[in-house]
Amino acid sequence: MESDSGTIVGNIARDPNDRLRYRVVEDGSGKHAVTHYRVLERFGYVTLVECQLETGRTHQIRVHMNHIGHPLFNDDRYGGDRIRKGTLYTKYKQFIENCFEVMPRHALHAKTLGFEHPITGKHIFLESALPDDFTAVIEKWRKRICTT
Repeated sequence: MESDSGTIVGNIARDPNDRLRYRVVEDGSGKHAVTHYRVLERFGYVTLVECQLETGRTHQIRVHMNHIGHPLFNDDRYGGDRIRKGTLYTKYKQFIENCFEVMPRHALHAKTLGFEHPITGKHIFLESALPDDFTAVIEKWRKRICTT
């Protein structure tokens, strides 16, 4: 990611060519969506990012990050399951494939969630630590950066 922080504003609608995907639409249709992001750590061609949502649209983070050219790591629906930048040397490809095996899902985790309970009106706040697979893949990237 080029910027250390930013805001992505773009209406989100279902992709007419693939009902399982969503996309940012420029024509004013879709649902308004706003995502703020901040870089936490850089690993060469992969970046650990924290997102804060103003809205809660289906696939919002996945769609917005893909829209700015940075799909989530190992997100097969939005193109993050292949090398998009960097070297295509065998050693690097093997490293990426190994990371995909360590974390066989897209790299997305809700660290905190907050909402108002619909019946009581009480504010609910939940926190969750990073899962083991997420932590393991981050450590692999840290080690790779330290040894290159």
